[in-house]
Amino acid sequence: MELKRVFDLLAYQCQKYPRPDAINSKVKGQWVSYGSQQVAQIVDRLSLGLLKLGIRKGDAVAIVSPNRPEWNFADLAIQQIGAVSVPMYPTISVDDYRYIFHHAEVKAVFVADEPLYEKVAAATRDLELYALYSFDRVEGLTHWTDLEKLGESGELAQLEAARATVDENDLLTIIYTSGTTGRPKGVMLSHHNVLSNTISSARGLASSPNGTGKALSFLPLCHIYERTGFFVFIYKGLGIYYAESMETIGDNLREVKPDTFNTVPRLLEKVYDKIVAKGMELTGAKKKLFFWALNLGLIHEPNQNQGGWYNWQLKMANKLIFSKWREALGGNIKTIQSGAAALQPRLSRVFWAAGIPISEGYGMTEASPVITSAPTRPADVRVGTVGTAIEGVEIKIADDGEILCKGPNVMLGYYKEPELTAETLKDGWLHTGDVGEIVEGKYLRITDRKKEMFKTSGGKYIAPQPMENKFKESLLIEQIMVIGENRKFPAALIIPAFDTLREWCRQHDIACANDEEMVHHPRVVAKFGSEIDQLNGSFGDWEKVKKFKVLAQPWGIDSGELTPTLKLKRRVIINKYQTLIEEIYTG
Repeated sequence: MELKRVFDLLAYQCQKYPRPDAINSKVKGQWVSYGSQQVAQIVDRLSLGLLKLGIRKGDAVAIVSPNRPEWNFADLAIQQIGAVSVPMYPTISVDDYRYIFHHAEVKAVFVADEPLYEKVAAATRDLELYALYSFDRVEGLTHWTDLEKLGESGELAQLEAARATVDENDLLTIIYTSGTTGRPKGVMLSHHNVLSNTISSARGLASSPNGTGKALSFLPLCHIYERTGFFVFIYKGLGIYYAESMETIGDNLREVKPDTFNTVPRLLEKVYDKIVAKGMELTGAKKKLFFWALNLGLIHEPNQNQGGWYNWQLKMANKLIFSKWREALGGNIKTIQSGAAALQPRLSRVFWAAGIPISEGYGMTEASPVITSAPTRPADVRVGTVGTAIEGVEIKIADDGEILCKGPNVMLGYYKEPELTAETLKDGWLHTGDVGEIVEGKYLRITDRKKEMFKTSGGKYIAPQPMENKFKESLLIEQIMVIGENRKFPAALIIPAFDTLREWCRQHDIACANDEEMVHHPRVVAKFGSEIDQLNGSFGDWEKVKKFKVLAQPWGIDSGELTPTLKLKRRVIINKYQTLIEEIYTG
C-alpha cells in the first residue's frame, strides 16, 4: 500500500505485520497488550468521537501525558481527521502550559491523571475548550473511553471522508521545543516531514526481520525523537513495550528482552557508571578480571582488526565479563539508537566491544528529527562521529563551521514566527546551530553548539561540549559544565558519580555523614583535582580548567538544570550558582 500520511503506517502494519502485541504497557504489575487490529479500531472510534465533538481539520488538540498506549491512540486519532496534535512534556511549568495552550489555540486536551489535570486546569482557565479527557479515571473528569463510545455510533464513511482530505503536506503536529533559554518555539512538522524521516530511519535500523522482535520505549513520546521512533517500530512491525518508569528500565529490559531501544547518552553513562561501580566492589582476581575486560573495551575500534592477540583477549572478555552486560540488557539487543546529545567515544568503544552495537545519530526537532545515523556494520563505524546523512537528506558545512541540512524532513517553520523561520531556513537549508566537520568525505563529527562556544577575557574561543565529554571519562565525574565566558580562564562545576565516589571513599577510609560533607572533604577535592589535571592534558593551555567546584546536588529535569532530553540548561545553571562562580574567580 502507498504511504502518504503518518497514520497510514497503522494500516500498513495491520496489512503486512499484524501483531497481537503491537503496543504494550504494565497495568498493576501485569503486561496489557493491544493487537494491531485492536489499535486500529480504537483509533477509528476516537477519530469519530472527535468529529462528533466538532473538532475539524487544522484544529489543535493537546496531549499531556507520560508514555502509554492511550497517548498513541489519541495521537493517531487526531491525525486521521486532519487535526494537529500538540504534545507537551508532563514536567513543564503551569506558565509554559498556559503559553502553549494559548499560542497554539488548543481546542481539546487529553491529560494523563489528576496531578497533570490540576496543572492543565490552572493553565486553561481563560481558554474555551471543546472537551478535556483523562487517561486515568479521575473523579469529575470525562474518561477517554467515553470519547471512544461516542464514536461507536459514527459512520466509517464520515471518517473515510475526513481521512481523504488529509494531504501529505498538511500540518501534522506542532512541537514546542523546551530550549535552554526563553519561551518554547512551536516547530511545525508535516505528515511528509515525519513519514519520510520514519522510512529513511527504518532502513538503517538493525533488528530482527520485519514483523518480529520487540522494542522497549522509555524516552518521552512528546519529543519527536521517540515519537518518530514509535513510527519506525510500527513500520518495521516491532512490538512496542513501554517501560514502567525510568527507575524500572533495568527490570523491564530483562523481562521484555527487546531487540532495540532508543536512548540518550546520559542514560548510557548511568548504565556504564553502575557497571563500573559494581566492578569496584569486587575484590581479588574477580576485580582484576573485570577491569582487564573493561580496559580492553576502552581501546576497541569496531572498524579495525586489532590483531590476533587482542582479538583472542576480547573473545575471552566477552565470554567471561561482557556476556553479563548483555544479559542485563535482556540478552537480545541487536542495536541501540543513541541521540539528542554527543556520546562519549569511550562508551561507543566499550559497548561495541561488549557485543552491544550503538548506532549514534544526530538530529533536531526541526528535522523530524534524524539528519544522520551511524552504520551498524562494524567495518563502517567511525567512533566519534554521528554517522552519515540518511537517505534523502543532504548536509554541508558553512564557512563558519555551522552544519546545514536540506531534505524532506525539514520543518515547515516555526508556528506564528515568520522572522525566526526566515532566520533558520535560508536558501532551502536548515541552519542547525551546531558546529561540525565532515570526516572521510561522508561521516559527520559534531564539535559544539554554535551558541554555546564562548570567549575568555583573553579572546580565546572555548568549545565546552567536547571538553565536558572528555572530563566525563573520569569514573568519578557524572555531570560537568565548563564555564568561563569573559573570564580569565575556564573553570568547571562538577557533579560526582556518587555511587562510585562513595565506594572510593570506603576503600580509602574516608567517613562522611552525607554527600555535602563528602564533596567538601579535602581528600575528595584533591582526588577530583588530580582527575582534572590528568584529563586537562588533552587541551591547549588556554582551554585547561584551572579551578572547579564539586557540588552535592545532581542536576535534573524537575530541579530545572536539564531539558527533558537531558541537555544542560547553561544559563539556568549559571544563574543558580552565580555566587559560587564568583567565588571561583575571586577566591
